[in-house]
Amino acid sequence: MILCVNVDHVATVRQARLGTDPDPVMAATLAILGGADGITVHLREDRRHINDRDLEMLKRFVPVELNLEMAATDEMVRIAVRTMPDLVTLVPEKRQELTTEGGLNLGTAGKNLRKAIRTLKAKGIMTSLFINPSEDDVDSSKDMGADMVEIHTGNYANARGDVQERELVKVMKAVQRAVSLGLKANAGHGLNYYNVLRIAESDSIRGLYIGHSIISRAVLVGMECAVSEMKNLVLRS
Repeated sequence: MILCVNVDHVATVRQARLGTDPDPVMAATLAILGGADGITVHLREDRRHINDRDLEMLKRFVPVELNLEMAATDEMVRIAVRTMPDLVTLVPEKRQELTTEGGLNLGTAGKNLRKAIRTLKAKGIMTSLFINPSEDDVDSSKDMGADMVEIHTGNYANARGDVQERELVKVMKAVQRAVSLGLKANAGHGLNYYNVLRIAESDSIRGLYIGHSIISRAVLVGMECAVSEMKNLVLRS
């Protein structure tokens, strides 16, 4: 199981002063030294944190998997084709949200998603869809031609007790459905140092995609240490 670290919020701190520090590219380098197997960035349409130069620099200097999260818009597809990340994860995006709030609405966005997937795959870019923990959504992702899915773990991460157990079951059923259809399954959103263990126990999950909790920890202990601590948890499971 790989650990892919999202460095968006390093850029969030930088944008608070509209300066050059802290640098998400340097943060990515330190994350890799800490054991990260991949780096994720979400290039939003409003460029609220990661910008085009960040993406270009990361593509040049990151020696591990570079995962570009983006909306399925013509502009973003053009940028992805030009930059050629290792993986594109298509995600929902709303201007007013603080962060991605849930998986894609595959029914509403189906036409745009199919078009984006066709274009990206024609260029040899692997594609993933960020979906809710639903077997129906896994089936739709397969039908659309995605190479893999990332199961949204936010409801699991935010729940407690019996509710969390039920949400965990939903995640695992979606993961197993994906594997049965020949899709690779990733998981992410809201995972932290306390709730990641149950998710990391699954041998069927290809990778965990984690950002906010690692960056928050890195503010206190440093990026390399924060990533190393998370990686040790993932490997221990």
